[in-house]
Amino acid sequence: MKIEKALSSKLPNVDLKNLSFGTVFTDHMFVCNYKNGAWEEPKIIPYQSLSFDPSMSVLHYGQAVFEGMKGYKDDDDKIWLFRPDQNFERINKSAARLQIPEFPKKYFFEGLKELLRLDADWIQKGIGNSMYIRPFVFASQPGVQASPSEEYTFIIICCPVKAYYGGEVNVLIAEEFSRAASGGVGFAKAAGNYAAQFYPTALAQKEGYQQIVWTDASTHEYLEEAGTMNIFFRINDKLITAPNNDRILDGITRKSIIQIAKDNDIDIEVRPIKVSEVVEASKKGTLLEMFGSGTAVVVSPIKSFGYQGVNYKLPVIENPLSTLLKEKITSIQYNLSEDPHGWRLAVD
Repeated sequence: MKIEKALSSKLPNVDLKNLSFGTVFTDHMFVCNYKNGAWEEPKIIPYQSLSFDPSMSVLHYGQAVFEGMKGYKDDDDKIWLFRPDQNFERINKSAARLQIPEFPKKYFFEGLKELLRLDADWIQKGIGNSMYIRPFVFASQPGVQASPSEEYTFIIICCPVKAYYGGEVNVLIAEEFSRAASGGVGFAKAAGNYAAQFYPTALAQKEGYQQIVWTDASTHEYLEEAGTMNIFFRINDKLITAPNNDRILDGITRKSIIQIAKDNDIDIEVRPIKVSEVVEASKKGTLLEMFGSGTAVVVSPIKSFGYQGVNYKLPVIENPLSTLLKEKITSIQYNLSEDPHGWRLAVD
């Protein structure tokens, strides 16, 4: 792998205590190109703008997928990744659905680790501080033929981040719009999935909500995801989340929460859940918690949800499961506790 170091670092000019999520990037980036049926030698270069042809395939047909993951620094300045094997597997699964060639595992992990070593000073210690890592791949062949590209570019960029969401999160249950349909690309982290949700989310925000809880495309009876997050419901002392299908992203934080819940003898069910069940539970006072989960947020408690013109508030309870589960995950991520499932990977 070729490495070209930046002549100087931007870090001295960055206020790491006041960061807007995903707007400040580190000194280096990983780049690898696919041409003539093979991935070429990867390289790490100074973070820089790209030059491209206006006919570049991704701009016209949307062949692009990405991942979101984080690097953490413990009290001894050692850097850790959390379940990166799952991110690697998922980006290739997403790529396959969009007819993008699989990226080599060796290139991915060697490039990722070297990138974090080079920009290690950008990662701040302390719970809530981390390095957000964005691997992505897109069709880069010039031409407007409506067919899969023969050239691709795989890039990893990084940005220092603090906590993603703050304050109250109120959600609106979708009655008309859907995030994905059966047989589609909902399970993939395809760029177009996110573009398509901006409009309905903007409509929800006009009504005072921050996110949408997506329902199934066929009937709008079943709850699936919350914005860009997986979603959990606590009814009495039972934790419930929807099962994976080809409409729902296979969330890595979601899988971790399910396992940690089992480890801590929390009653958890993975099953379809109807909107009507949640509304009825809220009316009865048995809906104790709702929260979203994802790489950026880890766990994000939901304060209320709207449905058919009615706003249902969640109760304020002592010792919420959302807090317990978030603390369990973050303690593993920051090397503050045992890692019984071998989820941490050291960047040596």
